[in-house]
Amino acid sequence: MRFSVAIGNTHEHYVCRADQTLLGGMEQLGRKGIPVGCRGGGCGVCKVRIESGAVRRERMSRCHVSAEEEAQGYVLACRAYPQSDLALRAVEKLARCIERRLAASQPAVPRSPT
Repeated sequence: MRFSVAIGNTHEHYVCRADQTLLGGMEQLGRKGIPVGCRGGGCGVCKVRIESGAVRRERMSRCHVSAEEEAQGYVLACRAYPQSDLALRAVEKLARCIERRLAASQPAVPRSPT
């Protein structure tokens, strides 16, 4: 099965298979600004918050996602698989990278003289 994933920070969408991690699907966007760390749930670089939809989670380091955060929808994208269409928001390191990349790709708005 394939599911649509919306990234709230950048307003991008991508398709992710049920047997593919959210990070793996995100990488298919071809964006150089997406940080990839250990891919095993230990570094915390790919932390996201699921805003809607369902995921299957694999084991993640509690150093990066506490039980309380997990209950609030936080996961590591390298350890989460879509089970439905999703909306997510990148947080922490991943958010800084993708938002900076988005800002750099936006045309500069000329300022009017004052």
